[in-house]
Amino acid sequence: MVAKKAFPLRISNDTWQALRRWSDDELRSVNAQIEYVLRDALRKAGRLPSSERQSGDEVEKLRK
Repeated sequence: MVAKKAFPLRISNDTWQALRRWSDDELRSVNAQIEYVLRDALRKAGRLPSSERQSGDEVEKLRK
């Protein structure tokens, strides 16, 4: 299992509501949606280790 780091995140109520609607649409929790968006941005920017980048590419293929 991957170790996870917990930290407080302060965002506006409007941003929270938008994230909540988006996560509901994709059947994820808000936390999982934030992780997905961050991981996708990191992968696209080439900032993830190659093993995580490859697994992200496989997930992306499945979504299409």
